[in-house]
Amino acid sequence: MNIGVFGAGYVGLVTAVCLSDLGFKVRVVEKDRVKRNKLQEGVSTIYEPGLQEMLVRNLKDGRLIFTDDSPSAIQASEVLFVCVGTPSRPDGSADMSQIEAVTKEIVESSLDSEYKLVVVKSTVPVGTGRWIEKMSALYAKGRKANLEIASNPEFLREGAAVKEFMHPDRIVVGVASERGKSLMEDVYRSFDCPKLFTDSHTAEIIKYAANSFLATKISYINMVSDLCEETGADVALVAEGIGYDKRIGPDFLKAGPGFGGSCFPKDLRAFAHIGKSYGLNFGLLEQVMQINRERSQRMIRKLREQLWVLGGKRIAVLGLAFKPGTDDVRETPAISVIEALLSEGASVLATDPLGIAGFRDLHASLAERISFVQDPEEALRGAHAAVIVTDWEAYRQLDWADIKLRMETPVLLDGRNMLDRNEMRRLGFAFMAVGR
Repeated sequence: MNIGVFGAGYVGLVTAVCLSDLGFKVRVVEKDRVKRNKLQEGVSTIYEPGLQEMLVRNLKDGRLIFTDDSPSAIQASEVLFVCVGTPSRPDGSADMSQIEAVTKEIVESSLDSEYKLVVVKSTVPVGTGRWIEKMSALYAKGRKANLEIASNPEFLREGAAVKEFMHPDRIVVGVASERGKSLMEDVYRSFDCPKLFTDSHTAEIIKYAANSFLATKISYINMVSDLCEETGADVALVAEGIGYDKRIGPDFLKAGPGFGGSCFPKDLRAFAHIGKSYGLNFGLLEQVMQINRERSQRMIRKLREQLWVLGGKRIAVLGLAFKPGTDDVRETPAISVIEALLSEGASVLATDPLGIAGFRDLHASLAERISFVQDPEEALRGAHAAVIVTDWEAYRQLDWADIKLRMETPVLLDGRNMLDRNEMRRLGFAFMAVGR
């Protein structure tokens, strides 16, 4: 089967590379010339374990092609995956302009009456499938464009995307016809997992509902962690205690600086906007977002309790990526932490194994106001305090006894509860954790 993929961003690239590794001939349409050239040369534009090797292998074997020639990719493919971005608009709704642009290209390049299955993998509001059908008819201008629209949301975790694509918890497909269902069954025939076939509206809601629920768990445990701090309880043990309940489970119950990345914040805003547009009370999600926004200020208060005055102090920020195992710095908690420190008059020296270049590029105005070093020990040397924002394993392995001697004042805020608090205090740190 020949497959086309529109967009070589995070979702599109992982989808295309993994499908080609399953034996499909995949053509990826990417308009960004710089990104396209890198991918054609076998250089992955995102960091994901295993992706680089898989990319090179399938380019070499001829199963994977990157192009800007949309008509050729469309006409050569039976199934077209749409994986372009749907960023937030100022009101929180999803910007669908890239989806519409791809729709227009597919309609204009499809041959009359030739069946194509257009599979939307981007995260989109409920009703998107019908809008694509409507716009397809308008752009066809009386031609017989034989397009079927399906929804196939992705559930990939950054840092484990290749593994999760190849071994998913479930596959959800919203498709109307038996022909479309049969094609999607062929695509996913080798996958041994639950496969839910439903209508497009249901599939579209499943994606938003899943991410919103997971984000709610994170804000919930962060709310509980604040109570633990006030009462002397231990949020890690609270999370363990409730996580043993099979109805709840232990995942996404780690207190910390809040959630970030390309999915949870954007999808929460969009889902809340959708609810409001139907006159529904989605206030729960508003509270989830509010709790998340308040995390950085609580961390700043902890630092003040130890350092009294933050103005003029040098603070090392350990971690820029929103989670370990990825270079993604989109809506990372580090942004609000750094902004809060700067507003107090502190100077910030930031470090991250993978995220520095992306942070400089994506958050240029903020990056101009701080300094960066690759080596965490260099960031900590002479610092009045350190804040762990991302729980990279490398930070656990640091020689903290030696670091204490090299800091100006040994103040350490473990925003991820990754270090042994008793050991850190034995070493002489003024040590703070979250929810403890």
